[in-house]
Amino acid sequence: MLNDSYDYSYEHSICDKQDVRSFAGVFLPVIYALALVVGLAGNALVVVVYTSKVRLRTLTDMCILNLAISDLLLLFTLPFWAADAVHGWMLGSAACKITSFLYSTNFSCGMLLLACISVDRYRAVTHNPASRSGTDPRVRRQWLVVCAVLWAVASFLGLPELIFSTVKHSHHRRACTAIYPPSMARPAKAALELLEVTLRFLLPFLVMVVCYCCIGRVLSRAAGVRRDRKWRALRVLLAVVAVFLLTQLPYNVVKLCRAMDIIYMLVTDCEVSKGLDHAIQVTEGLALSHACINPVLYAFIGSSFRGHVLKAAKRLGQRLGRHPRHVNEEPATEIALNTRNQAQSQSGSEEQDTSTFTI
Repeated sequence: MLNDSYDYSYEHSICDKQDVRSFAGVFLPVIYALALVVGLAGNALVVVVYTSKVRLRTLTDMCILNLAISDLLLLFTLPFWAADAVHGWMLGSAACKITSFLYSTNFSCGMLLLACISVDRYRAVTHNPASRSGTDPRVRRQWLVVCAVLWAVASFLGLPELIFSTVKHSHHRRACTAIYPPSMARPAKAALELLEVTLRFLLPFLVMVVCYCCIGRVLSRAAGVRRDRKWRALRVLLAVVAVFLLTQLPYNVVKLCRAMDIIYMLVTDCEVSKGLDHAIQVTEGLALSHACINPVLYAFIGSSFRGHVLKAAKRLGQRLGRHPRHVNEEPATEIALNTRNQAQSQSGSEEQDTSTFTI
């Protein structure tokens, strides 16, 4: 969590950043409240559906469940940051460390899970699904290992926040921020900024682009699939990449500028420094919106997930005494693809989940 809009000395004069703090006290609570309400509803529904009646039949299912959990943990930290922006940090150093660690870890984990989902979707259309059935205990253990590794990497990225975050007193208020030892402050901050840009943005983005381009090529050449269904699936792929790029690119560009400033001390003007602080606040709010969009892109857009939601609504309607015909189940609309066996690509069997691309 970036919350270091403190006053600095530029050319022997103090750069007063009170207006930056005032802007944060109004802008951030509004953005965080919207993200919490919208993201909580969507991600909570994903967790409830996947942990109740739905059998996790693919690695993508497992990743979507973990993605929803990660987004929920990220969103739960937002009220604390909103209060920090308005009143300063009031909960002590231990809460500061834990909240900072949760924010950083779950932000990173969400990005890594998106890359994993794209890889599994690529494998679904290029590999034989018979050996990757979710009913095989060995395969399910492999999925658990993959998710555990992703969480471990994300936790590693969050360790600096856990170690160095503390409560800093400044301008008659307290703020939760990372304070590094003077001997390592500049290189540590620059290295962490660059590492986060690489693992939170560049790596997932490159993996998504490569995998989805390959999927799009296979999908466009698939026989036995109607043209309108092909284009609908391709639009889904484009939407996933476009949303990721639009929400994450501005934030990471600003973070890269911050890293370059830390290394080379490029910013020497107070107004430029304040503009950079405003930019990081606005773009970080935009980046957080991805936690609200994830359920739509990765769960609700799938016909199988919608079918389970409709079944749950039907059961609820029956319990409330309504006639079941008021809720109609939506038939599955999945494009089955497999480059090794073209006959499988035309079957569309629901049992071959790892060889289907859900639209």
